[in-house]
Amino acid sequence: MVQGFLLKYAEIGIKGKNRYKFENALCEQVRIKLSKIDGSYNVVRSQGRIYAEATGDFDCDEVIEELITVPGISAISPVKVVADKSWESVKKATGDFIEKQYGNPDFSFKVKSKRSDKGYIYTSPEICTEMGAYLLSRFKGLKVDVQNPEVYIWVEIRDMVYIYSKVYKGAGGMPLGTAGKAMLLLSGGIDSPVAGYMISKRGVSLDAVYFHAPPYTSERAKEKVVTLARQVSRYAGKIRLFTVNFTDIQMYIYEKCPHEELTIIMRRYMMRIAEALAANNKCIGLVTGESIGQVASQTMQSLAVTNEVCHMPVYRPLIAFDKQDIVNIAEKIGTFETSIQPYEDCCTIFVAKHPVTKPRADVIRNSEKKIEEKIEEMVKTAINTATITEADWQPHGI
Repeated sequence: MVQGFLLKYAEIGIKGKNRYKFENALCEQVRIKLSKIDGSYNVVRSQGRIYAEATGDFDCDEVIEELITVPGISAISPVKVVADKSWESVKKATGDFIEKQYGNPDFSFKVKSKRSDKGYIYTSPEICTEMGAYLLSRFKGLKVDVQNPEVYIWVEIRDMVYIYSKVYKGAGGMPLGTAGKAMLLLSGGIDSPVAGYMISKRGVSLDAVYFHAPPYTSERAKEKVVTLARQVSRYAGKIRLFTVNFTDIQMYIYEKCPHEELTIIMRRYMMRIAEALAANNKCIGLVTGESIGQVASQTMQSLAVTNEVCHMPVYRPLIAFDKQDIVNIAEKIGTFETSIQPYEDCCTIFVAKHPVTKPRADVIRNSEKKIEEKIEEMVKTAINTATITEADWQPHGI
């Protein structure tokens, strides 16, 4: 009978004396995630593993479905725990576990073992040999295949004995919050939600900013971005989404500046506003979904001119990704179908027919002088009137 879930991590294991901080952060994220589903769980860390003990009824599939989205977890295994470490008890418990999981088993198998209790009666290789012999004698349908078994049976001897045979791949990476917080520029497209997911896997918590341009962008476009923020929050934790009314700034730039430079100038003001919001909310960097050469505003020259207005670091997790690579991840994390809904964002509404692809910073700065009279006050207004939406994934619907 499954009693809980053994959670493995990878990179955390090389953190030396600070490892406990990362383990504690991971435990907390697991508690938050499990608090959203049915059941009661006791989450503890023990000898290089995190263990989530179920203290009541639970849905095993639902628990796994949520745990695989937690950054920092490399693998999840439904596990039986045995307090009595005597060999006879361990053998019987392993056999009972196999019978419960597989009924009358009929497959090839291999026993794998880890032994952190170095005083145990058997070494790891001996545990594998002895347990394999026992299981062969108990279940006539089993056969050993050490090269390519259909099922691995794990027996870990730690403070207690952990028995499992299924391993589900986790998100990997680092626990949320261990790398600080950043501001994600979130549009309604395919790329920026994927960028948010990618950076969150490195332990970065997120706020997000969306630039809305009514009446040129509809309320449906805004709702689409809120939905994307909630979908990303499944991996990134709760996200505060700042919605900035960008219409007046866009129209002012459209009226005063060369049309071939519209995209890059608008982008520079988006970055300025995003950075101000980030600084006001204790973020230490910006995150975008840009990829080199994908559109005119993402050439090397355009990115350099955009970066010029930023004092904070700008992180671009997708910078070298092909579009299909990005689409594949969007499909994996469940944002793709939302992203392709046909509601335009403010960037696409005001795009020039022939945008400059190799802008020069001095030329762009000179063009921006044409909007000096009003732009600073307009930027302050946009920042001060931004609205906030709490985006938080709920397993039973968003």
